[in-house]
Amino acid sequence: MTDFLTLVAARQSDRAYDKTHPVEKEKLERILEAACLAPSACNAQPWKFTIITDKELSEKIGKAVAGWGMNKFAEEAPVHILVTEEPAGISSTIGSAVKHKHYPLIDLGIAAAHITLAAESEGLGSCILGWFDENEIKKLVGIPSSKRLLLDIIIGYPTKEKRKKIRKPMEKVMSYNKY
Repeated sequence: MTDFLTLVAARQSDRAYDKTHPVEKEKLERILEAACLAPSACNAQPWKFTIITDKELSEKIGKAVAGWGMNKFAEEAPVHILVTEEPAGISSTIGSAVKHKHYPLIDLGIAAAHITLAAESEGLGSCILGWFDENEIKKLVGIPSSKRLLLDIIIGYPTKEKRKKIRKPMEKVMSYNKY
């Protein structure tokens, strides 16, 4: 468990990347394998990952992510992993309706965590982004307009040092046997 906690403690949202250092395909393959191994409700795997490594396209997506003064650093990222929600299958869909929980969103969050932790294990930085021009990115990469593009996870070699991680004390965010 110590190795896993060390990995989790080291992972942070990086906001500065080396544009001149491309991410090796082998590392991306291992990161995406981890994403595909993520658990999901009823094993629905309601995701599609579109990996952008083309420099010109990556810059265009970076601009679509950097609107309204947000996420300017996304323009530097050499890799964008676009996470699209896919149909969840009958069991997960019925379960979502009965329990009033949209399980695919939970599943995509779990897959995103797998991606960022796998990136960290490969010596790469990452940042999960949800603020972007969804329609523009869909046009750029051919995602059907009927699909929901939920996340852009940027990956690259970070150029800044790790920050001290600040978290709420555990006793503020957890309890045993009662709320």
